[in-house]
Amino acid sequence: MISKKVADVKEAMKGIQDGMTFMLGGFGLCGIPENAITELVSSNIKDITCISNNAGVDDFGLGLLLHKHQIKKMISSYVGENEEFERQMLSGELEVELTPQGTLAEKCRAAQAGFPAFYTPAGYGTEVAEGKETREFNGKMYVLEEAFKADFAFVKAWKGDEAGNLIFKGTARNFNPCMCGAATITVAEVEELVPAGELDPNQIHIPGIFVQRIFQGENYEKRIEQRTVRPRN
Repeated sequence: MISKKVADVKEAMKGIQDGMTFMLGGFGLCGIPENAITELVSSNIKDITCISNNAGVDDFGLGLLLHKHQIKKMISSYVGENEEFERQMLSGELEVELTPQGTLAEKCRAAQAGFPAFYTPAGYGTEVAEGKETREFNGKMYVLEEAFKADFAFVKAWKGDEAGNLIFKGTARNFNPCMCGAATITVAEVEELVPAGELDPNQIHIPGIFVQRIFQGENYEKRIEQRTVRPRN
């Protein structure tokens, strides 16, 4: 069996260059590839395009890349937790392509499946559809959306094996799985890496064929965007 295991995050990131397009999994701050983001920050890579459901918060996640002005363009759906993102967007420092959340997920999944484009009703009649082909099906108008093209996809799973098979936990399944195999190279970081054959095949969410590199991550903070608790009685 082919082993996809690499020694650490530095080896996993070999080949990244300025100006590339990266997919980054996660939902809010849940299931984000923390180790990969930290390495991108320390690498001082610049002029990158990031495809992610959100833009992190000011001092965590993709917010760290934004503070160092490493991101040239953000393709996202929900960006309401990051003041620096807002500042850069309004000042014109950052190019932003806001995408309906379902469309964002489907553009990833289409790339994963090898489909070049698809029709969706989301965004018809709005700025989202400007400059795009539209077509009527059964009396309803649809917008043609093209699949994403990315150089690297960075995803985070709960558990994986050396063959690249992945198991996700909870909300981390929202965008990580559909980004696997949706870029030229998929890098998976996992909380626990086990030898091939140890995972129950019935529990695997993404088969290893969609992953090129896998490593065991470390020092996960797993921060919560807005922690709300009940007062003590």
